[in-house]
Amino acid sequence: MTEQLRLMAVHAHPDDESSKGAATMARYVSEGVDVLVATCTGGERGSILNPKLQGDPYIEEHIHEVRAREMAEAREILGVKQEWLGFVDSGLPEGDPLPPLPEGCFALQELDAATEPLVRLVRSFRPHVMTTYDENGGYPHPDHIMTHKVSVAAFEAAGDPDRFPGAGEPWQPLKLYYNQGFNRPRTLALHEAMLARGMESPYAEWLERWDDADRPERQLTTRVPCAEFFAIRDKALIAHATQIDPDGGWFRVPLDLQQEIWPTEDYELARSRVDTSLPESDLFAGIREN
Repeated sequence: MTEQLRLMAVHAHPDDESSKGAATMARYVSEGVDVLVATCTGGERGSILNPKLQGDPYIEEHIHEVRAREMAEAREILGVKQEWLGFVDSGLPEGDPLPPLPEGCFALQELDAATEPLVRLVRSFRPHVMTTYDENGGYPHPDHIMTHKVSVAAFEAAGDPDRFPGAGEPWQPLKLYYNQGFNRPRTLALHEAMLARGMESPYAEWLERWDDADRPERQLTTRVPCAEFFAIRDKALIAHATQIDPDGGWFRVPLDLQQEIWPTEDYELARSRVDTSLPESDLFAGIREN
């Protein structure tokens, strides 16, 4: 292709873009790809997960503004564009039985109403490739599951002139991927590598829960080499200061070990309008060649 390639990553909350596929985006930005993050909600109901910031009255009162500033810093680090879809965070319900979701939140929107803003953005930005979450949301947060539904619906509708006719000129993305960065083969490989180095692994309980849950393995169709951008990924994630403790478990695996043992970010090809051969090492496989 002579046209500039375009990638859209659809995420539920600010910080998701930095923990899922961030090194991939940074790599493609470095290659001249136009990358846009679509953030469905403002993260208003997200807990303050960094213990160093918990109890700060300003942050608690202005969490929406704080998270917007964190997102602005992260997108600058990654070199991506970013747009808000404008929905309200649903929160993560806890308890047995689970409490009802808050009225008006993202996860309770009618599907067409939640899909139209993304269709409008797809038709405006005209991505060749989209990434999102699988039907389980990566983990069962209601906003992640809704993000999956909206992303799939927008992928299917954006090129159809009869759907959402007031949302811009039709544009059909060519491929849709599910983020699968937190897969069992990667987790096990990093776990065993840390033990082999005589280090304590943060993944022992993860692997136990995986075994107890007896979850089927997702198909990893596409592994994008991006190890040299892992440091940028981590810097972007740390920019979301309310959501991540830089001294916490997320960063216990040494960067050089990650780069050596698992130098890719991984995806599952969910939809394709072009011919491609699996496995892939490029989200634009089958597009660059056309």
